Amino acid sequence: MGAGKSTVGAEVARCLGRPFLDVDQAIEQTHGPIGDLFEQRGEAAFRELEAKLVRDAGAGSRPAVVAVGGGAVETRRLLEELDALVVLLDVDVETAWERVRGSDRPLARDETEFRLRYELRRPLYEEVADARARDRDDVVLAAAGIRLESHRSVRGDAVVTDQRVAELHEIEAEHLVPPGEAAKTAVEVARLWSALELERGSTVVAVGGGSTTDVVGFVAATYMRGVDWIPVPSTLVGQVDAAIGGKTGIDLPAAKNLVGAFHWPVETVIDTALLETLPDVEWTNGLAEVVKTGLLAGESLWERPTSELVRRCAAFKAAVCLRDPHDRGERGQLNLGHTFAHALEAASGYSLPHGRAVALGLTAACRLSGLDEQARLVEQLLHPEKALVDSEAAWAALARDKKTVEGRPRLVLLESPGEPRIGVELDPTAVRAALDSLIA
Repeated sequence: MGAGKSTVGAEVARCLGRPFLDVDQAIEQTHGPIGDLFEQRGEAAFRELEAKLVRDAGAGSRPAVVAVGGGAVETRRLLEELDALVVLLDVDVETAWERVRGSDRPLARDETEFRLRYELRRPLYEEVADARARDRDDVVLAAAGIRLESHRSVRGDAVVTDQRVAELHEIEAEHLVPPGEAAKTAVEVARLWSALELERGSTVVAVGGGSTTDVVGFVAATYMRGVDWIPVPSTLVGQVDAAIGGKTGIDLPAAKNLVGAFHWPVETVIDTALLETLPDVEWTNGLAEVVKTGLLAGESLWERPTSELVRRCAAFKAAVCLRDPHDRGERGQLNLGHTFAHALEAASGYSLPHGRAVALGLTAACRLSGLDEQARLVEQLLHPEKALVDSEAAWAALARDKKTVEGRPRLVLLESPGEPRIGVELDPTAVRAALDSLIA
């Protein structure tokens, strides 16, 4: 009681695009005030109604968010039987009591009894909970299988990383890949396929930047037709973007990420302590994805402390990916600036850092959106330098972009910060001019 389930539950449901059921409210709508129900029929009758609503919600064909009353721990076997994620919305007893005191809740009329009930139930809460949360973002992260914990807690049957990450963080890895985009090649994929000796029930752990998690995720998706994998991103770009959402892939000379698969990890472990060794240039690369996320969310996320910045960005992307897990609609918004960025990267032979390419792409997308103020903000935050690439090669790569339809680029633009426009088709002359403006 007083944990904020009704408020947070509704926020999570809106964020994930799912129906919301508040069990207490549903009972009151049908049977009247809960206080009257307790007095007339007793707590046992209330628990029966509560259990039926939870069971019916769990049996539905569409995933839902359910806020279930604190007393549901008495029916915890029911919760364990459901194919559902159970999240404990954590609250201390002082806060909970302040929220419910003076209310008409039948179990919140006596402070001593309230505190005793809190202590008795707490072990049961912890027993049944799959995850703990403070707010909406924590619940979304839990729903996406994302844990913000030490990377030392991860266990797997094979670990893949690059030499630099292994040395910096004293990681014992059975397999090494080259750093950066050099890892995302068919040659590296074939080498890993041959080197791995796993069974169908095995788990591969990928520790490193976005390139490492991309290639290892693709290997996991295809090895023995799919084995479990766990990304442990060690860079800012990985923690706020690349390691989230189940997209895996490798590059071809013609274009970036042309070959890949959707293969959701069994979990993603984010340890912001890994960022402490990140060079400034890599921080700036990751900051480009933070700025992109902030423009999509309509929030100045780049102004937050590191741990909160990562948590908020990860939750934003996780929510989008849970709403559209196979990139058939609104997930396309995450490509803001990336149509230009990927073209520049391919034209550079993948020597252009991803973050710098994204920063350039964001300025172009903002200008094409008519948002010159946001374009200037991107430049102030990221200071992107124009790319030294061949214009024709970049244009050819853009034409091969996965979002191109019948040879015409489809862009992600902004109506305003927080209001993305997906699949925008502009005059190719304007798109070419925007691309050329990014090239030295």
